[in-house]
Amino acid sequence: MKRGTYKVSGGYEINLAEGGAGETVVFIHGSGPGASGVSNFRRNAKAFIEAGYHVVLPDLIGYGDSSTPSGIDYTLDLFSSTLYEALQAHGVARATLVGNSLGGGIAIQIALDHPEFVDKLILMSPGCIEPIEVYFSMPGIAKMKSDFGSPSFSKDDQRRLISNLMYQAERFITDELVAERYEVAQRQSKDVIARMRTPNLQPRLGELKMPILGFWGLQDEFLPESGARYFLQQCDDARFMTFNKVGHWVQVERAAEFNSISIGFLKGE
Repeated sequence: MKRGTYKVSGGYEINLAEGGAGETVVFIHGSGPGASGVSNFRRNAKAFIEAGYHVVLPDLIGYGDSSTPSGIDYTLDLFSSTLYEALQAHGVARATLVGNSLGGGIAIQIALDHPEFVDKLILMSPGCIEPIEVYFSMPGIAKMKSDFGSPSFSKDDQRRLISNLMYQAERFITDELVAERYEVAQRQSKDVIARMRTPNLQPRLGELKMPILGFWGLQDEFLPESGARYFLQQCDDARFMTFNKVGHWVQVERAAEFNSISIGFLKGE
């Protein structure tokens, strides 16, 4: 895939990888040590490219090959505004946004701020729809904060954190994946998690008028799957699927189904 880096407000740089041609689909990754666009969506991007879409895989500020500043609050506005600026600089005028976890919250924020920019939303266990206290009480997030905050953060810690994201982690975790994410984690500021500040967007979900497709794993240890009901109750055009024996990464544990269903949604099938 081709890569490019774009300067945005604050002097930060946002890295984008891309491939394919056609309507644009932007995959927005979630939080966590070692996260990046290519790493989080490796089991999905190719299928969308082969289906005739232009796929963009950004690294959020604080992640991957983008800027990783310290001494700042990582707010939802910072994540969403820097990503939106980079996409505009890249020439993306309209796109479907695909967001997992924090990436889902960012997709929602961009859709609220720039509804003319967003064609459709595909959300996997989206964040920013509960009070922050609810998220920090979830076992997966508590473990992530504890491990990444340690000065002795190791590859074993990295493997354990990836394992927490999935119900059947042993099927998907490789030494290469652990090494890739651990290398990225070494460059990350601890502030990207310790000083993350996200609002509760749940009261504004009814403002989303574009079609929404969502996925949630019933064994998600990071975000409560009851959040799907907020969209179903408040949005005009929303549908959600839940999967048993699946954790936080539906797009990984059920990649074939996620890809097929999402591409069908994009094509209006």
